[in-house]
This record gives sequence, C-alpha cells and structure tokens, in this order.
Amino acid sequence: MAKKRTMVYADEEDLAIIKEAAKRYGVSEAEIIRNAIHRAAMSSRIWEEPFFTRTSKRLTPRDETPREAKKAVWDEQYEKYRQMRDER
Repeated sequence: MAKKRTMVYADEEDLAIIKEAAKRYGVSEAEIIRNAIHRAAMSSRIWEEPFFTRTSKRLTPRDETPREAKKAVWDEQYEKYRQMRDER
C-alpha cells in the first residue's frame, strides 16, 4: 500500500518511549508510529461482518470448547500477521 506523508505533534515523553522501543526492536521510529496508527485506525473501524469470516477457514472439532476455538483462531491470525510483518 502506498504511504502518504503527514505531520503529527507528540509529547516528548511519548517520543522518548518510541525511540527506546525502536532501538529495542531494531526498527525505525517511523515503523513504530505507523504500526500504532494502523492499530488505532483498526480499533476505530466499524465492522459490518464478524471479524474472522473471510480470513479463518478452520473447521472446529466437536470436542473443542469455545475458549479453545477462540484461542486457535487468534493464534492463526497472529501467525499470518507475523509472516506478513517478516516479509517487509
């Protein structure tokens, strides 16, 4: 996806935390900020359908509890996210 430049104002304390996180994870400060913006945008989005309907193709075993099913779906989604992130 194409990126567009924008300007934001941030507290000095927040910028110091971002700088520390970027150093710890070995990524740029811009990457930390882009990820935060993406998470904020996604958390504000209004979904018109259940969250995993298109992305999860798993079949639920009959003996799986709802808690186990939820964890399995989240694990699947996290693995997809990790793979996408590692490809960058």
